[in-house]
Amino acid sequence: MMYPFIQLEDNTEIVHSEILNDGQIKVYIEKPIDGGFHSATCFLPSYEWCGIIGFTQFDIENYQEIIESTVHLIFRFAHDGGLENAAGF
Repeated sequence: MMYPFIQLEDNTEIVHSEILNDGQIKVYIEKPIDGGFHSATCFLPSYEWCGIIGFTQFDIENYQEIIESTVHLIFRFAHDGGLENAAGF
């Protein structure tokens, strides 16, 4: 299951999984473009990136900064079943 986390000003969406069986969390980034999407996946806590389509190295570095600055929230929300469950909605 993937949970919404952040939507950036340029409509890029960042979502995350629950804590997986191996203890990792999958963070998926998707940005709409004409005719499709740019996308990438980052696994936490290793910050291993894969499946990068359309994003530049500069883009990935910026997304990594966003993830690093909010990783404590991502782990909490992944543990609690997403932002909505953690917030009690």
